[in-house]
Amino acid sequence: ELQQFYDQFRASAQIYIVYISEAHTTDGWQTESNEEAGIRIRQHETLEDRLAAARLCSEKLDLSIPTIVDGMDNAAAEVFAAWPERIYILHRGVVHYKGRPGPYDFDPDEARELLRKLLVSS
Repeated sequence: ELQQFYDQFRASAQIYIVYISEAHTTDGWQTESNEEAGIRIRQHETLEDRLAAARLCSEKLDLSIPTIVDGMDNAAAEVFAAWPERIYILHRGVVHYKGRPGPYDFDPDEARELLRKLLVSS
């Protein structure tokens, strides 16, 4: 669904994935869905580990969405309360949408509707 969101809006909005510390590591809480997708990641110890994990996830999940990788200080994750995942919409430096934590409280339809309204009013 994330790829569809990107495909729908990429011509009119800048959309990125911000890859933060891995929530489902082999040395932590590995999920069945990650196993099925062939995604096996140990918790990152270096930035190079995190970059490799971000590439692996994009590749295995067949995502073409540009990815930004959070530093090892986890600054983006902390500022945006992003763990384990969250949707944000920023427009002209202002947060217009702060989604509930995913994956269970995600509401991509709500984010999609707000983004449509912002694009129409811009």
